[in-house]
Amino acid sequence: MSVRKFKLFFIIFTLMLGVNTFGQPQFSTQVITGAEQTDIYLPYLQGKNVALVANQSSMVKNTHLVDTLLTSGISLTKVFCPEHGFRGSADAGENINSAIDNKTGLPLISLYGKNKKPTADQLNNIEIVVFDIQDVGVRFYTYISTLHYVMEACAENHIPVLVLDRPNPNGFYVDGPVLDTAARSFVGMHQIPLVHGMTIGEYALMVNGEKWLKNEEQCNVSVIPCKNYDHNTLYELPVKPSPNLPNIRSVLLYPSLGLFEGTIVSVGRGTDFPFQVYGHPNYRKGKFEFTPTPKQGAKNPKLKGEKCKGDDLRLIDLNEVISKKQINLTYLLESHKELNKKSAFFNAYFYRLAGSSALQSQIENNTSEEDIRTSWQHDIAEFKKIRKQYLLYKDFE
Repeated sequence: MSVRKFKLFFIIFTLMLGVNTFGQPQFSTQVITGAEQTDIYLPYLQGKNVALVANQSSMVKNTHLVDTLLTSGISLTKVFCPEHGFRGSADAGENINSAIDNKTGLPLISLYGKNKKPTADQLNNIEIVVFDIQDVGVRFYTYISTLHYVMEACAENHIPVLVLDRPNPNGFYVDGPVLDTAARSFVGMHQIPLVHGMTIGEYALMVNGEKWLKNEEQCNVSVIPCKNYDHNTLYELPVKPSPNLPNIRSVLLYPSLGLFEGTIVSVGRGTDFPFQVYGHPNYRKGKFEFTPTPKQGAKNPKLKGEKCKGDDLRLIDLNEVISKKQINLTYLLESHKELNKKSAFFNAYFYRLAGSSALQSQIENNTSEEDIRTSWQHDIAEFKKIRKQYLLYKDFE
């Protein structure tokens, strides 16, 4: 084969893989979200009192879904908001108060803090609830917990739920420890792996079908699927889903770096590159330095004002992250090895993020990465059998 023909073959081959010749992933621009398919769902909303579960990601191209519904003559009466609030600017864990939207006059009801589940009074006179929030496919990302409580409240009050589906940017693999029910919390409600590989619509069908709602209630739930999407599709989010996931690199690294939130290590909250770096003042091996400072979405970041040494993951090829189809345990294992001698490495939050006590115990006992991964496989295989029943799209290979 001539050099010219080989180069042409290489370009065609890499394009088939969804990767351009500059070593960056090629993300699909052809996906049509559920929210964009107004011709399908608006007729079902006409003449009904509608409540919406939404945030800043609830866009119909360049228009927010709230505006789309109102200009279409839909009787939108209130908006429920998840963690980070309607505008998506609040810190992780920050309590959000209910308010009135200045632009529309609609009540904005917080579903984060003490009120995680819509009350019967809040659902009074509501005839259908529309759920449209961009998820990132990780168990401890709390939007799926909000979905659970919305479905549960609607099941109890005999109100149908319509999910406008959106792609899962981490939907091309399944990996990580499966939740032990003893560790159940708002950052992990169901027996699923850390990375579940399902869209928000598929997840809603699974929660319902497996009777995971309180008292095994089932919700009248429908899904408007995406078009031109399957679980091999690489999808770059048009709007950041939360303050500290500002770009696709942070979204793809989030499953691996999120576990650091239960340790003494910073993942760059309070910098311009959260979830793209990690470090600690005592991490001597790190060649990169950063200092967390208060910012919007990170008002009081971990290790505020302290110079951290660590690794800059903005330098790694995203194709490497994608092609492995697994969370990267190396960051966690190496950091523990370097830092646990000087102070307690884990905090109580790690147990809830990991979903059981096993992973912390394995790391503290110097279990090899291979053996840690092996310990997950049976539970992952069992989960995949359940997951397969609820997929709306062609699965990854």
